[in-house]
Amino acid sequence: MSTKFIFITGGVASSLGKGVASAALGALLQARGYSVRMRKFDPYLNIDPGTMSPYQHGEVYVTDDGAETDLDLGHYERYTNVAASKSDSVTTGRIYQTVLQRERKGQYLGATVQVIPHVTDMIKEFIQADLNDEDFVLCEIGGTVGDIESLPFIEAIRQMRQDIGVERTLFVHLTLVPYISSAAELKTKPTQHSVKELLASGIQPDLLLCRSDREIPADARRKIGLFCNIRKERVIQAIDVDTIYATPLTYHDEGFDIEVLKHFGLPTDTPPDLSAWSDIVERIRRPEGTVRIGVVGKYVELKDAYKSLIDALNHGGIANHVKVEIEWIEAEAFEKSGTTERLENVHGILVPGGFGERGSEGKILAAKFAREHKLPYFGICFGMQMAVIEAARSLVGWSDAGSTEFGPTMRPVVGLLTEWAKGNTVERRSSEDNLGGTMRLGAYPAALAPGSKAAEIYADSLIHERHRHRYEINVAYRKEIEAAGLIFSGLSPDGRLPEIVELKDHPWFIGVQFHPELKSRPMAPHPLFSAFIEAALTHSRLV
Repeated sequence: MSTKFIFITGGVASSLGKGVASAALGALLQARGYSVRMRKFDPYLNIDPGTMSPYQHGEVYVTDDGAETDLDLGHYERYTNVAASKSDSVTTGRIYQTVLQRERKGQYLGATVQVIPHVTDMIKEFIQADLNDEDFVLCEIGGTVGDIESLPFIEAIRQMRQDIGVERTLFVHLTLVPYISSAAELKTKPTQHSVKELLASGIQPDLLLCRSDREIPADARRKIGLFCNIRKERVIQAIDVDTIYATPLTYHDEGFDIEVLKHFGLPTDTPPDLSAWSDIVERIRRPEGTVRIGVVGKYVELKDAYKSLIDALNHGGIANHVKVEIEWIEAEAFEKSGTTERLENVHGILVPGGFGERGSEGKILAAKFAREHKLPYFGICFGMQMAVIEAARSLVGWSDAGSTEFGPTMRPVVGLLTEWAKGNTVERRSSEDNLGGTMRLGAYPAALAPGSKAAEIYADSLIHERHRHRYEINVAYRKEIEAAGLIFSGLSPDGRLPEIVELKDHPWFIGVQFHPELKSRPMAPHPLFSAFIEAALTHSRLV
């Protein structure tokens, strides 16, 4: 069939969960045998979120092809297992950059370049670019309806319906139906106003997805439908759930996917196979035990900065039939207090990625605690680098070991990555380059040492994992560090870039230069996270 486009917009407030709603709908369509493609359009002017602070944007999700994207693409991949690419993450900055590049080359034949038609045409071009005859393309429009920044996107999708017809387009609008405790009732007026705002832009939503913390009575849904020109069957309630992985199940129960298929004139007789989702939810709701993981990070007050990490830890719990409780620990707290006593009650320590010197000594102390107390340790990217520095200082005896990321150092165990192989080409960077898009980004291969714990966990000798970093372990110090007991068990195929380290004579101590959390899925937990949680579970039974 011809590719059909579903556009998901949001109203009333931000952070209502458009990404999860889009991903859940994608999973439901897949469960019915359709192929899907997920896309995110963000209205901010940054080219991508790569240079944005985690406090501003949350996690930066990296694709196999090296795109730095919104965290919603992580939801898309985890729910549908369809690998995202650079073409699936588009910002206003990228739209304007492309338009202006064409203008400079004279490709508009001297015309006055305007938002309409040039910017909106470019948005429509991105919506339809790089497709492979997928049955459905789901496009989430970031921001909230009424925002100035999102107006060109709203106009572009309005034009899309004019261009390809109602039979190939569907508008889903996600709103909030808040409960006002003083009045003891749910209020539908915010949804009515949000739809009115959308109508003012020329779009009549075909389906409403109404977020609420409780059941929305039938008469309230009927009222919403009446005022918003929508049949009551297409006013779908989206009630808060105890786990986001229950959303495909609850949305199906509410008839979300059925109404979508009816809009397109597609059959609804055969129910979707949601058994895998039911199994995941069952494991989450009925764990056989609990493990506590101490996450020693730099941005712990904003959990969205570690969204994929949280999910990957939970996937490891699913694989081991246990609940994972995360103890969030600010790395700087160790530096200020001089004690790591908060780590005494956890069953495993994870030190995630980060940038800059702040909190680095606290992360080094966490690695030292795990090493000395035989506690399972998992260092990711920056967490691996701090573990190597700790080993260089404590085991090798180089008290001056450090990272050039923090300034000049006499013993640069970690240094700026200036050259590396990417396929058949060589990438080169310098400290003078722009920050945006200049890191080692995307999927790269790593060769695993035979007989190593890493090779045992992966059950493979060659892996491909996603990277996002500027600094690298200096392989020139490999001999001395390995002699002290920290083994370089994974290297780039040319042997120049350390990818995995592991500590000999330790139950489970692994550091990786890449970000394995980006490739973990609820139905296919990443082997490193599964193994880490298993090790933490074993430790919990010993103490």
